[in-house]
Amino acid sequence: MRAGKTQQLTVPGLLLAVVALSLTACTGPAGQALERPDDSDVGGLAVSGKPDVDPLAFGKSVYLRNCAACHQPDGQGVPGMFPALAGPDFPQGDRRALLSAALFGVPGPVTDNGEKYAGVLPNLGHLNDRELAAAVSYVFTSWGNDLAPATEAEVAALRAMLGQTDRAAGQRHPGATEGELTHIGRASPVPLEGLRQVPGVDGKSMAAVEFRTAAKLYFERCASCHGVNRNGSVGRPLTPDITAAKGTDYLKAMITFGSPAGMSNWGTSGEISDIEIEILAEYLQQPVPVAPDFGMADILESWDVFVAPEARPGTPQHDRDIDNLFAVALQGPGGVAIIDGDTKELVTVIETDGDVEVLRVSSTGRYLVTITRTAAVDMIDLYMDPPARVATVKTGFEARAVDIARHADGADSVVAAGTYWPPQLVLLDGATLEPLRRVSTRELPGSMSHPEPRIAAITASHVRPEFLVQVKETGQVMFVDYGDVDELVVEAVPVLRMLDAGGWDASRRYLMMAADLSTDVAVLDAAQRKRVDVVEVARTSNPGRGASLNDPEFGPVRASSAIGSATVTLIAADPAGNAARAWQPVRVFESLGGGSLYARSHPDSGNLWVDAPLNPDPSISQKVAVFAIDQFDAGFEALPIAWWARLGFGPKRVLQPEYNAAGDEVWFSVWNGPGEPGAIVVVDDRTRTLKAVIKDEQLTAPRQKFNVHNTLTGAH
Repeated sequence: MRAGKTQQLTVPGLLLAVVALSLTACTGPAGQALERPDDSDVGGLAVSGKPDVDPLAFGKSVYLRNCAACHQPDGQGVPGMFPALAGPDFPQGDRRALLSAALFGVPGPVTDNGEKYAGVLPNLGHLNDRELAAAVSYVFTSWGNDLAPATEAEVAALRAMLGQTDRAAGQRHPGATEGELTHIGRASPVPLEGLRQVPGVDGKSMAAVEFRTAAKLYFERCASCHGVNRNGSVGRPLTPDITAAKGTDYLKAMITFGSPAGMSNWGTSGEISDIEIEILAEYLQQPVPVAPDFGMADILESWDVFVAPEARPGTPQHDRDIDNLFAVALQGPGGVAIIDGDTKELVTVIETDGDVEVLRVSSTGRYLVTITRTAAVDMIDLYMDPPARVATVKTGFEARAVDIARHADGADSVVAAGTYWPPQLVLLDGATLEPLRRVSTRELPGSMSHPEPRIAAITASHVRPEFLVQVKETGQVMFVDYGDVDELVVEAVPVLRMLDAGGWDASRRYLMMAADLSTDVAVLDAAQRKRVDVVEVARTSNPGRGASLNDPEFGPVRASSAIGSATVTLIAADPAGNAARAWQPVRVFESLGGGSLYARSHPDSGNLWVDAPLNPDPSISQKVAVFAIDQFDAGFEALPIAWWARLGFGPKRVLQPEYNAAGDEVWFSVWNGPGEPGAIVVVDDRTRTLKAVIKDEQLTAPRQKFNVHNTLTGAH
């Protein structure tokens, strides 16, 4: 069936997660039923926000998403925490003051009709004027209330008067969808036993058992957004100078009920008990504990070479086509599965220290270099039979980024690893992973000052012998010349705050980077070392995991799907041949739904494939959309990948289309729940029919996978 035509519209923020969803619940229940191949539920996506939609119904939908978790769906509130909004109990007062409080928050406890309410009224300025006016109008005219509805003009004027016009000022982040929360909200692997408690100004410390409990809660649920040292990142800073002034009641209310700005409701969701909330609120007001460092001595001690370069085989010790091998990252115990793309045989599974975040291929195609969330870097030799690790090193406690030198001057000579904690760049020998240089991102020449500048991604340049290091919190890209590691040359270029994924256009000159919880994609010219444009697209785009293809009308484009919406954007990416349209969205259309991580195509294919694994609806997350490149207006065809896998119960999220070397097959990971079997589903790209299902008890929670040829050549 066909669905998802380009003229479909959605309300801004329609897919925002209701506050009552917790980060750990975002992965979906483990017992979801097997989806049957009935496409009747796909493509019929709710179309709201059109001019003819009932304003009251629209206002109700905004209220339910953003307000009902505290004030309740019927407006009755929570005694002692949140005031009622219904009938005679509706808060009275000056209209402007009432609107100001409703839209842009109240910093402390609320008193209404002589009664105190301990709950916090958060700032809803992340919503647009239409949404704010609709939600307030719904409250003003419901449950017996008889106030004049609010207008967009009234809200806009109030926003301007209060200085609330800049919704991306960095002091707050916009409300997040379930997919976005899952994407950024995973637990930090920084070891808790290494934390050292710092006594407060009164000389007192928390009891040891309470400190350990609170620290565990914080690092499992808060650190990825607020930072190891609580200095703020995607979430606000939680340092004691801020939290102590807010007080225990404020903190308990925020932890319990969350906020529409993206804070999860840990208490009402049942994830954290009342006693734990009390302990966590106290912990957040205490001095930040000292997190363990991981210096050069630690890195060197962790380094090990299993097979020296001179002892490695000179030619492949097997007859498999290395170009068509697939490396698959496994979640849970960790590991990398090597699968033969020709025979569909699982060749081997290589154990790793934690879940693999990134896989890179050397310029010869011989070596895989991986980095785990626990910052362990491994080198895998594909010449060996079976392929095996030849070297390993640990570069910190938590990491997301690694790459290998690509330029002809020094190709494969250096490996760069970037960590979240400690925030640092580590350069390694390209043959042995011997640690060569460690540089804190706080100390890089030209770097903006920030207490916790985490490295989000590293991309090896093809135009110069250097690495492009994307620093999340400062929004800078560091051009790191690896020509002389001892005399490191670094140039910092401001790009875009909260940088996340990044990937090359087809020419490999322009790096396109998204930012967490943002509508912006930055375009960086690697040849001139400067930002050339910022493209506005759908919220939380993924150009680094996108696809380069030739549009029949607009020529070379970069396809970018989104986590925060169902939107796919094609960005013109040919400044030499089509300068007038360069870095402009030329097509915007809808796919299955929000929660997409990957879009893929191939130079020899006429299709564009888009996943949606982080969508909370299994009828969406268990399927993929495929578009004919020469017929985008015809919409997409939805294929029941999870059903084809025949795995039984479990979430069965379908993840990442990846082509084989020839470009005539597309491989999908079926990423299942803990303890449930996973699978790789292979689809014929031409006929869009099932070709093979690869199952093995060792394929535990397969996630991203990379074909050696396509990863090396960038053929996607």
